[in-house]
Amino acid sequence: MIDCIWPVATTLGEGPVWDAQARRLWFVDIKGGRLHSLTPETGARESFEIGGNPSFALPSDQGGLVIGNRDRLLHWRRDAVTELARIPGMVATDRTNDATVDAAGRLWFGTMDDLESTPTGQVRVYDGGTITEAGAAAIVTNGPAISGDGRTLYHVDSLARTIWRFDIRGGATTLFGGVPFRTFSGDEGLPDGVVVDAQDHLWVGFWAGGCARRFAPDGTLVTEVRLPCANVTKLALGGPDLRTAYVTTARAGLSAAELAAQPLAGGLFSFRVEVPGRVLPPVRVG
Repeated sequence: MIDCIWPVATTLGEGPVWDAQARRLWFVDIKGGRLHSLTPETGARESFEIGGNPSFALPSDQGGLVIGNRDRLLHWRRDAVTELARIPGMVATDRTNDATVDAAGRLWFGTMDDLESTPTGQVRVYDGGTITEAGAAAIVTNGPAISGDGRTLYHVDSLARTIWRFDIRGGATTLFGGVPFRTFSGDEGLPDGVVVDAQDHLWVGFWAGGCARRFAPDGTLVTEVRLPCANVTKLALGGPDLRTAYVTTARAGLSAAELAAQPLAGGLFSFRVEVPGRVLPPVRVG
């Protein structure tokens, strides 16, 4: 059963992540410049004005969150926001997009061309002190996501409709040996955010596809869950048993007629899954 648990009407809802310590879900509205949180146990909802284009918000090992915003990484706390790093090598129209964390606490994040026309985006790594360019050039990056054993990184080249698989064993920060995990046809929508569950299956949101799909490690489609809006961006697997899927969606790109037909577009949805997710380690910031 699919429930809209918060009709928050984000312009571009993205980056849901389960904060196991706080028992809270965080997500962002990239185009709305906001950070949102939901505490399922109490139903408490909070929204924070961040400004700019916050694209991910992940728990930090120093408390608070690490937020990607345009050309910088921020350390956000309720009472203060500090700049962790400026991201080198970005052009004026670039911004951060999606992100994940590996077992060592390194932040793997994508950048993209906000005009969606030039392949200036790529995957980068923040190790608490420096930012390294890892590669995988694309116009719009999504993911990345990392396998449970830490050896494989999945990178989504959304406009090329392709999910790539890279080998990152041995602590590598450069992506080598990329092979396509799966490529999608035009009528399937664009692959967007991706998360890996406890069986190393990939849950992928589909922009203009109206669904979330789960794929086995060999690329086989296992499950498809339809949602009542076209632009499905990303899932997080959370809750006490990590078996609740929280799904962000977007109103961006929809016409007035489409918005009228999709009144819950931009809402936060949930449904139950059989296989739990994994808790991401906190980002190492110092």
